[in-house]
Amino acid sequence: QVRVVESGGGLVQPGGSLRLSCAASGNIFGINTMGWYRQAPGKERELVATMTYIGNTNYGDSVKGRFSISRDNTKNTVYLQMNSLQPEDTAVYYCKYSQRLLQSTYDYWGQGTQVTVSS
Repeated sequence: QVRVVESGGGLVQPGGSLRLSCAASGNIFGINTMGWYRQAPGKERELVATMTYIGNTNYGDSVKGRFSISRDNTKNTVYLQMNSLQPEDTAVYYCKYSQRLLQSTYDYWGQGTQVTVSS
Protein backbone atom coordinates (compact mmCIF):
# COMPACT_ATOMS: atom_id res chain seq x y z
CA GLN A 1 0.00 0.00 0.00
CA VAL A 2 1.12 3.56 -0.74
CA ARG A 3 0.06 6.75 1.03
CA VAL A 4 -0.01 10.00 -0.93
CA VAL A 5 -0.23 13.38 0.80
CA GLU A 6 -0.43 16.78 -0.91
CA SER A 7 0.31 20.19 0.57
CA GLY A 8 0.73 23.79 -0.51
CA GLY A 9 -2.65 24.84 -1.84
CA GLY A 10 -4.29 28.12 -1.01
CA LEU A 11 -5.57 31.43 -2.29
CA VAL A 12 -3.49 33.47 -4.72
CA GLN A 13 -4.12 36.53 -6.86
CA PRO A 14 -4.13 36.33 -10.66
CA GLY A 15 -0.58 36.44 -12.00
CA GLY A 16 0.77 35.00 -8.78
CA SER A 17 2.66 31.80 -8.05
CA LEU A 18 2.16 28.78 -5.83
CA ARG A 19 4.13 25.61 -5.18
CA LEU A 20 2.50 22.29 -4.41
CA SER A 21 4.22 19.31 -2.83
CA CYS A 22 3.26 15.67 -2.78
CA ALA A 23 4.94 12.94 -0.77
CA ALA A 24 4.45 9.22 -1.26
CA SER A 25 5.24 6.71 1.45
CA GLY A 26 4.84 3.02 2.05
CA ASN A 27 5.61 0.26 -0.43
CA ILE A 28 7.56 2.33 -2.96
CA PHE A 29 9.32 0.74 -5.95
CA GLY A 30 11.66 2.30 -8.46
CA ILE A 31 9.49 2.11 -11.60
CA ASN A 32 6.92 4.74 -10.84
CA THR A 33 5.36 7.92 -12.10
CA MET A 34 4.17 10.80 -9.95
CA GLY A 35 2.05 13.64 -11.14
CA TRP A 36 -0.70 16.16 -10.73
CA TYR A 37 -4.26 16.29 -11.96
CA ARG A 38 -6.93 18.85 -11.23
CA GLN A 39 -10.69 19.03 -11.15
CA ALA A 40 -12.73 22.21 -11.26
CA PRO A 41 -16.40 22.31 -10.21
CA GLY A 42 -18.60 20.76 -12.88
CA LYS A 43 -15.63 19.58 -14.93
CA GLU A 44 -13.81 16.31 -15.40
CA ARG A 45 -10.47 15.65 -13.82
CA GLU A 46 -7.66 16.63 -16.20
CA LEU A 47 -3.94 16.12 -16.51
CA VAL A 48 -1.69 18.89 -15.21
CA ALA A 49 1.76 17.30 -15.28
CA THR A 50 3.51 14.00 -14.63
CA MET A 51 7.10 12.93 -14.20
CA THR A 52 8.56 9.42 -14.36
CA TYR A 53 11.19 8.10 -11.98
CA ILE A 54 13.88 8.84 -14.57
CA GLY A 55 12.66 12.35 -15.27
CA ASN A 56 10.44 12.17 -18.35
CA THR A 57 7.69 14.77 -18.16
CA ASN A 58 4.26 15.27 -19.66
CA TYR A 59 2.19 18.46 -19.37
CA GLY A 60 -1.39 19.35 -20.07
CA ASP A 61 -1.78 21.88 -22.88
CA SER A 62 -3.37 24.50 -20.65
CA VAL A 63 -0.37 24.72 -18.31
CA LYS A 64 2.56 24.40 -20.70
CA GLY A 65 5.03 27.25 -20.23
CA ARG A 66 3.52 28.26 -16.88
CA PHE A 67 3.79 25.19 -14.64
CA SER A 68 6.85 23.11 -13.94
CA ILE A 69 7.04 19.68 -12.33
CA SER A 70 10.05 18.31 -10.49
CA ARG A 71 10.75 15.49 -8.09
CA ASP A 72 13.17 14.32 -5.44
CA ASN A 73 13.46 10.55 -5.64
CA THR A 74 15.35 10.40 -2.34
CA LYS A 75 12.22 11.77 -0.64
CA ASN A 76 9.61 10.19 -2.95
CA THR A 77 8.28 13.71 -3.39
CA VAL A 78 7.02 15.59 -6.43
CA TYR A 79 6.58 19.34 -6.72
CA LEU A 80 4.48 21.54 -8.94
CA GLN A 81 5.63 25.12 -9.43
CA MET A 82 2.72 27.15 -10.75
CA ASN A 83 3.43 30.59 -12.21
CA SER A 84 1.23 33.16 -13.94
CA LEU A 85 -1.83 31.67 -12.28
CA GLN A 86 -5.22 32.59 -13.71
CA PRO A 87 -8.77 32.21 -12.35
CA GLU A 88 -9.30 29.24 -14.66
CA ASP A 89 -6.56 27.40 -12.77
CA THR A 90 -8.87 27.28 -9.76
CA ALA A 91 -9.48 23.63 -8.92
CA VAL A 92 -8.75 20.85 -6.49
CA TYR A 93 -5.32 19.52 -7.34
CA TYR A 94 -4.74 15.82 -6.84
CA CYS A 95 -1.47 13.97 -6.72
CA LYS A 96 -1.22 10.49 -8.20
CA TYR A 97 1.44 7.88 -7.63
CA SER A 98 1.50 5.13 -10.26
CA GLN A 99 3.60 2.04 -9.87
CA ARG A 100 4.29 -0.73 -12.34
CA LEU A 101 4.59 -4.24 -10.97
CA LEU A 102 4.93 -7.14 -13.40
CA GLN A 103 2.14 -6.64 -15.96
CA SER A 104 -0.01 -4.32 -13.88
CA THR A 105 -0.12 -0.65 -12.93
CA TYR A 106 -1.33 0.45 -9.50
CA ASP A 107 -2.57 4.00 -8.91
CA TYR A 108 -2.75 5.77 -5.57
CA TRP A 109 -4.35 9.18 -5.14
CA GLY A 110 -4.01 11.87 -2.54
CA GLN A 111 -6.94 13.59 -0.91
CA GLY A 112 -6.49 16.77 -2.96
CA THR A 113 -5.55 20.34 -2.16
CA GLN A 114 -7.59 23.39 -3.12
CA VAL A 115 -6.04 26.10 -5.29
CA THR A 116 -8.08 29.27 -5.70
CA VAL A 117 -7.00 32.08 -7.99
CA SER A 118 -8.96 35.22 -7.29
CA SER A 119 -8.51 38.93 -6.67
